[in-house]
Amino acid sequence: MKAMLIYESMTGNTKKAAEHIAEALQKRGVSVTAVSPTTNINYQALSNADLVIIGTWTDGLFVVGQRPAKAARLRLLPAMKSKQAAVFCTYALDPGRVLQKLTTIVEGLGADVIGGMSIRRSDLAAGALEFVDRLLASTPKLVST
Repeated sequence: MKAMLIYESMTGNTKKAAEHIAEALQKRGVSVTAVSPTTNINYQALSNADLVIIGTWTDGLFVVGQRPAKAARLRLLPAMKSKQAAVFCTYALDPGRVLQKLTTIVEGLGADVIGGMSIRRSDLAAGALEFVDRLLASTPKLVST
């Protein structure tokens, strides 16, 4: 199984979360072919990926109006028909409905979203590990044999 990560990051928190997720996946036997920002996607890795993980930070007011950051840019990502996807967002206080909104965007690209999680920016490493554990528990075939 090959996975790749695409992220949107402003301060570096979501990038760090994506890197932690990639490291955790690799330690559990999943081949990660690329970790790319939305502005510089590795198209070959995307084409070869069985699983695409997409992450963004939470934009909006602290407790209302939360949305995936750079949603317009996310909607312009390449088509992902027949790809499995998972989504994550980083947040400070409350992610609101960011995951649901991000899931809708990614499904609009043709992907089958199989899971997602909000990761508090004050504990990126632990959140990334929990995300990977949940993802692999719900989809055991992701691990290479």
